[in-house]
Amino acid sequence: MADVRVALIGSGRMGAFHGETLARRIPGVRLAAVADPAPGAAERLAAELGAVAAFTDAAEAFASPEVDAVVIAAPARFHADLVAGAAAAGKGVFCEKPMGLALADVDRAIDAARAAGVVLQVGFNRRFAADWRAARALLDDGTLGTPRIVRSVTRDPGGFDPSRVAPDTIFNETLIHDFDALRFLNPGAEAVEVYATADALVEPEWRDRGLLDTALVVVKFDNGATGVAEACFEAAYGYDVRGEVFGSGGMATMGDGRRTGMVFSGGAGRLVDTVRSDQDLLPDAYVAELAAFADAVRTGAPALVTGDDARAALAIALAAAESVRAGRPVRIDEVAK
Repeated sequence: MADVRVALIGSGRMGAFHGETLARRIPGVRLAAVADPAPGAAERLAAELGAVAAFTDAAEAFASPEVDAVVIAAPARFHADLVAGAAAAGKGVFCEKPMGLALADVDRAIDAARAAGVVLQVGFNRRFAADWRAARALLDDGTLGTPRIVRSVTRDPGGFDPSRVAPDTIFNETLIHDFDALRFLNPGAEAVEVYATADALVEPEWRDRGLLDTALVVVKFDNGATGVAEACFEAAYGYDVRGEVFGSGGMATMGDGRRTGMVFSGGAGRLVDTVRSDQDLLPDAYVAELAAFADAVRTGAPALVTGDDARAALAIALAAAESVRAGRPVRIDEVAK
């Protein structure tokens, strides 16, 4: 069977990582092209990874007959337009989260993919991590019973430039992973109400400019379960992603941030080495999500993470941001119109 030929849109930190995965880590997939508007960026990454074509305009990649599908890793504000453009050209689309910053934009992207009949998958990588999949399996087979409390945590290792962070980034681009995780770990249920609190505790001098870097969100679901999501842009000990499901049949926990299972015991006590980046913590999940996307493009099977999943997570994010501004709980139907 012929390789799935993929164009990478965006050659930044995550784009380069995805490009390497497409070029070197997934059998039956070929990195055919790289597109990036920055002068020379696409050419440099294409040469490094062996892609034949490099473009400064994503539309050229969409139009290429040598491209079957695209992986979008450009800045979030461009995602919806890129999804719509790729879909209109008949290409399967994998889009990093969030798929858009407004529900109308996400709806437009979803409609474009449906009209074209192409695969649309969104980059919620935790669904592909072994421990998160194992917890979901316990939910699906009934072992965990009925979810009562679901938790998800994201703590970044710090070192960010506050001048480049938009006011609602912590909800739209960081916690959006956690909002999807809460839905994944409470299958079949949907959020109905959100209450959030947030502040600038890492960079307090940026508070008046709207930058929030620490947040806690409580999500009420229509099956009665409560979800709790938290995020902070700085953790002194590294990159930290964890989850928990407490159900009527027991509890499952995911993630502990260790680089390995090794524990060193010495004069200072017991020490473990912790992971310092998302790519180090979840490498297998990043590969698995793109492999699943390629399989969907090749076989025509449904995507495992859909545009509708992206929309539902964004609705929670928008409600959380509004809750902070209003200082009260916000119903999903107030924002998801």
